[in-house]
Amino acid sequence: MELRLTEVFDNIRAAQARSDEPLCAYVYDLEGLRRHAAGVAGSLPARCELFYAIKANSELPVLQTLAPLVHGFEVSSGGEVAWVREHFPDIPLIFSGPGKLDSELRAALDHRVECIHVESFSELQRLAAIAGARGEMPAVLLRINLALDNLAETRLMMGGKPTPFGIPAQQLEECLAWLHGHPSIRLRGFHFHLLSHQLDAQAHLQLVAAYLDQVGRWCAQYQLSIDHVNVGGGIGVNYLQPDQQFDWAAFRAGLARVLDKSALPGVGVRFELGRYIAAACGYYAMQVIDLKRSYGKTFLVGRGGTHHFRTPYAQGHSHPFYVLPVDAWPYPFPRSQAQDEKVNVVGQLCTPKDVLAFDAPVKLARCGDLLVFPFAGAYAWHISHHDFLRHPHPLQWYLPVEEQTYVAHQPA
Repeated sequence: MELRLTEVFDNIRAAQARSDEPLCAYVYDLEGLRRHAAGVAGSLPARCELFYAIKANSELPVLQTLAPLVHGFEVSSGGEVAWVREHFPDIPLIFSGPGKLDSELRAALDHRVECIHVESFSELQRLAAIAGARGEMPAVLLRINLALDNLAETRLMMGGKPTPFGIPAQQLEECLAWLHGHPSIRLRGFHFHLLSHQLDAQAHLQLVAAYLDQVGRWCAQYQLSIDHVNVGGGIGVNYLQPDQQFDWAAFRAGLARVLDKSALPGVGVRFELGRYIAAACGYYAMQVIDLKRSYGKTFLVGRGGTHHFRTPYAQGHSHPFYVLPVDAWPYPFPRSQAQDEKVNVVGQLCTPKDVLAFDAPVKLARCGDLLVFPFAGAYAWHISHHDFLRHPHPLQWYLPVEEQTYVAHQPA
């Protein structure tokens, strides 16, 4: 993951100099995104495909940057299906996620979704009824909640234990027997997504190998003919130690060995990555509008907050940030500053939970300076409660841009 900090910081400084009020903005480095995604997609072994999970960041410029580089998009709602098809009529789509409505299943058929990842026996039966009434034969993967021995757990687990995600492995035989009697549904394979935030490349290799081993046993036991296995996403981003990221090179090399040993010759492997692809391209910038000290703590109050950038609260961490000095000071009194001390960065919301960073050491941070939070390109703006207190939305713009200009819009 390459952080092009000089380009981003220069752009943010220029935007602040043009602004007549404290700056609050998202900046997306599309060139950085392109380089990273191209490197990931281009280094996958043969038989592997990369789909981008648009739930991480579905902004149109992001999707336009990624569309030529990935094999397709993974969507998780009827709204995402419609959004992608409005702008990308022909890109391959796969439809995942629990709680699909009948209307969403119909939309998936209407919009030529390549494969529907079925989350439950009931969903499978509903899809068959809908498709049968239309005379169609949809392709499906069965998402299986698989319990694995020695599974290395992460901070976010979606399987291997009781969860609302996927079909428990104990119900697989029932589903396969039902499918045998309903040839209008075409089983193409299996989908797994047991965890997220995986930072250990070797542990993730072991997980993928376990998926493929189990599918090989099922294919032999039930005499199945499938064409691919979707191994989900789950590769994490190290927000707290940005120089210690997931070792993609080691993973890619190990993946080739796993595929060579697999008992599934000719069967493809799909990845649906979101956070790992998009996180590093985004930056959230907020200008310090107040500095206060209270009961031994120092607070930097920035324009914005967790209603724009919910990642720190969602992850339960103190998000790292950079301080960009702003020399201009429009007031006749001295500006407050924190020097060689720890600070808490908070926003404008009327809640003590509006915290982006805590006990973070700074050499110097003053009222009027800019705070820039990296790794804000995924599950950041898109998971935030935008309209709490009706504060204005942050500006958003995208790099590269024409010199001395930027394109900004208010998100819908």
